[in-house]
Amino acid sequence: MFSLLYAHCSILKKFNMRLLITSFIYLFLVGPFFTLQAQTIPKTSVYSFKMSQQGGTFHFTQPRHLTSFNPDGYNNQPNFVDNNTLYLTVQFPEDTQTDIYALNLSSKKIARVTRTIEGEYSPTLMPNGRSFSAIRVEADDAGTQRLWQFPKDRSTNGKPVFADITGVGYHQWLDLQKVALFIVGEPHKLVIANQQTGSAVELLDNIGRGFQKIGSEQLAFIHKVTEDTWYIKEMNSYTYRFKEIVETLPGSEDFIYLRDGTFLMGSGSKLYKFNRVFDKAWKEIADFKYYGITDITRLAISDNGTIAIVDKKK
Repeated sequence: MFSLLYAHCSILKKFNMRLLITSFIYLFLVGPFFTLQAQTIPKTSVYSFKMSQQGGTFHFTQPRHLTSFNPDGYNNQPNFVDNNTLYLTVQFPEDTQTDIYALNLSSKKIARVTRTIEGEYSPTLMPNGRSFSAIRVEADDAGTQRLWQFPKDRSTNGKPVFADITGVGYHQWLDLQKVALFIVGEPHKLVIANQQTGSAVELLDNIGRGFQKIGSEQLAFIHKVTEDTWYIKEMNSYTYRFKEIVETLPGSEDFIYLRDGTFLMGSGSKLYKFNRVFDKAWKEIADFKYYGITDITRLAISDNGTIAIVDKKK
């Protein structure tokens, strides 16, 4: 059963105060910092819960509001780099670009990972475990978007993964060399690029931003077949063959995949699950409206069952 958020207010206040008091900064010094006129940004908040599962029943406990340090800003694209560390894309209302922040859920500290004249998005742990990748909007007239990689220990300023591939919006690593890319365009395209060979194979048009790896060989992604009909599909990363899994919830394109084969997807304040072995359609498993969550978008899950939920504010 859910507990009301109000019962946890004192816990959340202590958590958020400790975030502010103990926060510290790691900088990538890649050039002089300058300030431009602040831009309008969407307001998003990130919450976490401990998720447990008994058969087809899900339980969500230990609620935390992780981003009250930036209540009117952009807090998005969560990705766990380990069980205790969550990377986020953050932009404060007075800033003009995004940076990557790390939240340590055990020590309740925040660390600023990047501080640059460029914007970084979608931080993702790379398969080698020593680096993370992110989309960088570069400080040129075109706002060029490339996939970059950075060492987790911040020992260097990073480098582009593919110097010649631009327009990258989202990505998902498939193995040590291959990565699935969402290439921004009319239409958006699914491209599989190889870091070792430098090759890039264009596979499909009209994809959505949702990417998830399934096992060692499969990629799950969103295919927008028509304006109103979207599917989660899977692709074999060796044969490039596609298979349809399930139609998405209307208007939803963010999902996560659990080890038991279950997909989770949000709509409004509710979270749904689908497992192709047991379910014929999406099944509601939780309603987070009592926590003030009204518009679930992106999701992330750690190996030990902590789920991060992004809520888009009205």
